Amino acid sequence: MPRLRTLLILGRVSNLPTVWSNCLAGWWFGGGGNPEKLPFILFGASFLYIGGMFLNDAFDVGFDSLNRRERPIPSGAISLGKVWRWGLAWLALGMTSLIAAGIWPGILGAILLVCIVMYDAIHKHFAVSPTIMAACRFLVYLVAASAGVWGVTGTTIWCALALAFYVLGLSYLARKETLRGAKISWSWIFLCAPIALALLLNSGAFRKPALLLSLILALWLVRSLAPLFLSLERRIGPAVSNLLAGIALVDFLACSDADRQFALIFLLLFGTTLLLQRFVPST
Repeated sequence: MPRLRTLLILGRVSNLPTVWSNCLAGWWFGGGGNPEKLPFILFGASFLYIGGMFLNDAFDVGFDSLNRRERPIPSGAISLGKVWRWGLAWLALGMTSLIAAGIWPGILGAILLVCIVMYDAIHKHFAVSPTIMAACRFLVYLVAASAGVWGVTGTTIWCALALAFYVLGLSYLARKETLRGAKISWSWIFLCAPIALALLLNSGAFRKPALLLSLILALWLVRSLAPLFLSLERRIGPAVSNLLAGIALVDFLACSDADRQFALIFLLLFGTTLLLQRFVPST
């Protein structure tokens, strides 16, 4: 059980429901259909995410040894070599699964893989690295959409951009996680991008559900960020965890005109993320 928990922590598996949420939203933007391909997309994206998280710890071992000694490698729970082997194996499984889903999921998946490894390697050294993390989530939408009957559409790209901006704001905030009392900068503005896009793109009969779901996301943003503005201590970690769970609400908003039963899946994934975060740290 201790070994299993170590692997769960390394993979940040509490965030996996947000990956599934992205896959379902992207697949829906691509017209759905081709249900036989969807499991390959879900498994592929999940394995790439887990592999990326393993390599994240492998690359960050020096930083964690000084600042986060509770992490699995510095604490001695697992060796650096094993983390490298596990991480590369997960990435290989992820690419194999996406290639099995078709040519375009495989091609876009390969680009996603490059972005994941690039982020892991440089994110502690370059201030602009959150843009790479945003690109990763952007590409998950495209990978999933490419498995649908329509493929990647203009709507897919616009909604993927809104998600990317949300993740960009989240990632800039997460860079300050180890700093207590850190000053909160303009990065929170990016978190509002999905709301702005929903209000711009939806009209007529779609306006009302878009407004309702925008309000839900806005309230969650306030719930997540308010302690950072109202408290002198400004503990960033809990806010980042909440915002990570909020990725499912971004997908829920993006699919506001989807079938009701399908749309409710995003709320389920949102709740599942919050539940899993109680047992496995999300960051």
